[in-house]
Amino acid sequence: MLYELFKILQAHDIPGARLLGYTSFRALAAIIAALLISTIFGEYFIRFFKKRQISETLRDIDKNDLKKGVPTMGGIIVIVSILVPCLLVGKLSNVYMILLLITTVWLGVIGFIDDYIKTIKKNKEGIPGKIKVIAQVVLGLAIGLTLYLSPQAVMRENIEVKTAGNTVEIQHRSNPEKLNKTTIPFIKNHNFDYNEIFSFCGEHANAAGWIFFVIVTIFIVTAVSNGANINDGMDGMLAGNAAIMGVTLAILAYVSSHVEWAEYLNIMYLPGSEEVVIFTFAFIGALIGFLWYNSFPAQIFMGDTGSLTIGGIIAVVAILLHKEILLVLLCAIFVVENLSVIMQTAYFKQGKKKGVRQRIFRCAPLHHHYTITDDRLDPNSKYLLKGPARPMHEAKVTVRFWIVTIIMAALTLMTLKIR
Repeated sequence: MLYELFKILQAHDIPGARLLGYTSFRALAAIIAALLISTIFGEYFIRFFKKRQISETLRDIDKNDLKKGVPTMGGIIVIVSILVPCLLVGKLSNVYMILLLITTVWLGVIGFIDDYIKTIKKNKEGIPGKIKVIAQVVLGLAIGLTLYLSPQAVMRENIEVKTAGNTVEIQHRSNPEKLNKTTIPFIKNHNFDYNEIFSFCGEHANAAGWIFFVIVTIFIVTAVSNGANINDGMDGMLAGNAAIMGVTLAILAYVSSHVEWAEYLNIMYLPGSEEVVIFTFAFIGALIGFLWYNSFPAQIFMGDTGSLTIGGIIAVVAILLHKEILLVLLCAIFVVENLSVIMQTAYFKQGKKKGVRQRIFRCAPLHHHYTITDDRLDPNSKYLLKGPARPMHEAKVTVRFWIVTIIMAALTLMTLKIR
């Protein structure tokens, strides 16, 4: 809204009206606004929910005096803190901004309904898992089809040009093109065309490639959203990890939106992706502000309202930037957490068939493996991994997971230069 207003003021040569034309200024305004909203709004939200005794029923492994009566649905704070700055300083006609706002609202509503059923209706199951997956599939389908159909979702691919003296320079094609490509990390000339997989289809290769891209988009949105949901098990865990991932994605978005940086780094130039920068800065500010209340000991939990939304945002930002493969590195914590649950379940079922109670971890997902005490273990079960000699405090586990995410974020950014 302010963006359009400042454009009108700029047309009349009003001093200072050009400020909102700069991506850097709008990004800083977004992160500051998000921080202020989340810290100020958060306090009132906590008071409101405490008065109405709206708190989540905790799992046995989480029950302790510090966590009893802590309100949930704190994801509303994150969502509001993202939406307001983006609506104020974002370019609302930009397809990337529209898709990210839709992602935030769509998954936020799904998560809110799930939390509402758990807290207000006192139904621990919440929304059936199938409904959540269908909602995520619908979002992934909408994202993939929009990128295929929208004339704004284009790129200028990097090409090598020989100049005088046989010096090779990286430039970008003069005209934006509708290309179906992604970035493969650590490989030179690393733009991979999905259409090449279906070259055997002849003239239908392009259509087949886009169908495959939509399927990949659906899978990534569903997987990362659920991975974030699983990671949200300790005070400050997901908010801290997601903020680190947000910083990484903001850097990737900035260099992809800047033609000179894109040429220098030999990556795709994406016209219009500066709005992704604005959104990711608001995302970072909202999460850091939320940590004010969510760090140990938590005064509020984000619930599925926040965790599903955060995971979906991370997935969609990577897809818009054509960096979806990099999520394997950047979201390694989510991947490992998901795998720990899958492995634990499969191993337990395998033992059950043999009449043996067996588990790999002391508890799944993985972050609980390091905190659960011996008295909470099943005396009739055999554990493949014994875990630490002394269970760690959850605050230590959270910080260590943050450190791992920082390392993976650094590796993700290294792919810009190491090929």
